[in-house]
Amino acid sequence: MASVAQPKLRSRKHGAARPLDDLDKRLLNLMQGRFPIEPRPYERVAAMAGIDEREVLGRVQRLIDDRIIRQVTPIFDTRALGYSSMLVAAKVDPENPHRAAKVINAHPGVSHNYLRNHAFNIWFTIATEPDSKLGLEGTLEVLAREAGAESVRQLPTLKMFKIRMDLEMEGDTDALASQAEAVEPAEMDRQPYDELDIAVIRALQGDMPVVPEPYVPAARELGMPQAKLLEHLEAMRERRLLRRVAAILYHRRAGFSANGMGVWKVPEGQELEYGRRMAAFRGISHCYQRPTYRDWPYSVFTMAHGRSKQECDAILDAIEAETGVTERATLYSSTEFKKVRLLYFTDDYKRWEAEHAAV
Repeated sequence: MASVAQPKLRSRKHGAARPLDDLDKRLLNLMQGRFPIEPRPYERVAAMAGIDEREVLGRVQRLIDDRIIRQVTPIFDTRALGYSSMLVAAKVDPENPHRAAKVINAHPGVSHNYLRNHAFNIWFTIATEPDSKLGLEGTLEVLAREAGAESVRQLPTLKMFKIRMDLEMEGDTDALASQAEAVEPAEMDRQPYDELDIAVIRALQGDMPVVPEPYVPAARELGMPQAKLLEHLEAMRERRLLRRVAAILYHRRAGFSANGMGVWKVPEGQELEYGRRMAAFRGISHCYQRPTYRDWPYSVFTMAHGRSKQECDAILDAIEAETGVTERATLYSSTEFKKVRLLYFTDDYKRWEAEHAAV
């Protein structure tokens, strides 16, 4: 069974951007896109990059050692697996937000947790298992109480327009502020799965080895031929349980030192139209419709990633110019408390509930 995912906190020592040559940038773009589900995936990446497999393996391992690549890993679909999840904004003691962050981070379903420049100063994403006794609401009640949160705002996803954390390594600001083709909102309903799917997820989640045949260790653990595992992974992708296999980067080390959460007040009833258009911008990694409140009129959320605050602003300004929506707020993160990929079907969730609540 996979070990508990550990948060990797920013530090001055490991936070500075590292110099990358053109081939590194090309490889990072290719590895973020969709890592092939085939026996020798690095051979395919090498063909696309115009170099040999050995050089790709060496460069990818160096990029991992240099903390440019966080991990090469399968990305499973939380909602398709039946996990309940949402974005949460919490108002905690501004003099000591680290104490609250430590409490929140202890929950195994918290994958991202940031300090942002707003009265609601802690923003985190959380997921609970399909069979959770507390459920998402009960879990948030416990976390709010233990973290000493003055107020908690629940911001579940109503529509998902985009979720694709690819950093554009080769393009400039103009490229990030340009548009691609708009897409329809993604499906978010639960999909059926069985015990074999669960076993495959347990065997593959986490860091994949940087070797010519990286799927072989999981196939051996599962006691099946590699070809059978690859066939099953493709079927899981078609069923939306698996989004893709890809390299996940350390943003700052890759040169993207800023992320701005642009939130937009769009005309009521037109969230679908505006969400589709905003999601099309290349510099936007995530775009959602979320509920509004009396003191929070922003219904469309866009995450912009740039090499500077100015580049994030340029992306959001381009959205404003194209859509004509002028009422927005931009929340920047000042501290990354936690950022991990969720691990599914572990004992950690039930252990947390047993320790933190009488269920």
